[in-house]
Amino acid sequence: MSVDAEQIASTGRPPLPAQTVRPKLLFFYTPTSGASRRAEGFLAQVLQRRGNHNTFLLSRIDASKRPDLTERLRIDTVPTLLVVTERRVQARLARPRGCTEITAFLSPWLR
Repeated sequence: MSVDAEQIASTGRPPLPAQTVRPKLLFFYTPTSGASRRAEGFLAQVLQRRGNHNTFLLSRIDASKRPDLTERLRIDTVPTLLVVTERRVQARLARPRGCTEITAFLSPWLR
């Protein structure tokens, strides 16, 4: 039995190729911000469309509890979305205003 066949038999799905690395999507928010709550809803809609919910490793970061991280990544407004690959910020979107804007921002990584 090959390695792929063994993994399919044990997990029910084929292994991901070794070079496939999911980008990190960092969502900076504050719990008291209405704009943050709206943006989170828009983001959820975008990621659920066409099965994109597994495209990113999503991290929700409360900016009020992580001032060190917000300063290091130069987050000066919430909500803000960052796409990070190989420890580098690839894209940044401050104050997303809807699904269309988020989809356009994430389009290089969406299916």
